[in-house]
Amino acid sequence: MRVLDLGGTAGAWLRAPVRPAHVHIVNLEEPPADLPSWLRADVADACDLPPAIRGTRYDLVFSNAVIEHVGGHQRRQRFADTVHEMADRHWVQTPYRYFPVEPHFLFPGFQFLPLAARTTILRRWPLVHTPTSDRDAARMIAMEVELLSVTEMRHYFPKSRLHFERLAGLVKSVIAIRG
Repeated sequence: MRVLDLGGTAGAWLRAPVRPAHVHIVNLEEPPADLPSWLRADVADACDLPPAIRGTRYDLVFSNAVIEHVGGHQRRQRFADTVHEMADRHWVQTPYRYFPVEPHFLFPGFQFLPLAARTTILRRWPLVHTPTSDRDAARMIAMEVELLSVTEMRHYFPKSRLHFERLAGLVKSVIAIRG
């Protein structure tokens, strides 16, 4: 199987319990220099793939918790269009907007607060991935994540089956599966 991973990392695939014949990772961050022959990684924008990548067909497009980071409706639509264009099958996961604890910041109800409150929390909350005391940096971090609803996932992936990952009976994440 040839897998295109939009937004993934080599480390995740190297630790995975299963290994496809070929994995091609596209991420905005530089990959490690030394990769095994079955793993390829390119620095590129998943919403605007270069022609060299677009000209390749894959068996599956995989994306784990990326679509909420791409930036606004138009870019999410371009991301979804890329998923549909690159393979007939896909597995695209995103944290659910209405789960009570925001998973990126591990703060209850964070996604429902005004931007000023999110900014203040990020400057003080100890469970943030990238802590900062700088107000502008905290605001940018808060604005970078836009969690999606089930309705939005149905819009971007209308021919997909939606699977709901649950925690304590509550929907924690939504996965669009096709194929």
